[in-house]
Amino acid sequence: MKLMPYGLGAALCALLVLPAAAPASASASADPGPAAAAGHSPTAIGAFLIDFYGEHGPSERDRQLRVSQHLKDRQAHSADLDVLLCARSAPRDIGIGPATVAPGAGIGWATVTTYWAGGGTDTFTAYVRLDSWPIRLDDVVCAG
Repeated sequence: MKLMPYGLGAALCALLVLPAAAPASASASADPGPAAAAGHSPTAIGAFLIDFYGEHGPSERDRQLRVSQHLKDRQAHSADLDVLLCARSAPRDIGIGPATVAPGAGIGWATVTTYWAGGGTDTFTAYVRLDSWPIRLDDVVCAG
């Protein structure tokens, strides 16, 4: 039996449970008590990703403090590629699509679009574990 990388497994799990996912509350809570037990809402995940990625990509501080160990390990083995941006350089701008949650799978995600100087765009999916506290980026799956 061949094992799948964690990121691919998370993506497949998200696709399998998507139809059964119940809508989550649209409000984010600053109090970690009930929010941590229920998981992050789509609103909280979207706000996190917008702040994390900014206009040109995450800061060095965010890369150290707001990223899972899994992504840090992937980056350590990919010196020629920024795994958080699925690119080799910083984009001109970044847009974050609507966030979705799959409570049964314990993950939330959103599509991230990078805009490049030559007019091109790329997309990838950013994943957050619903039980992470504080919230942090857990995985990235590059398109194509």
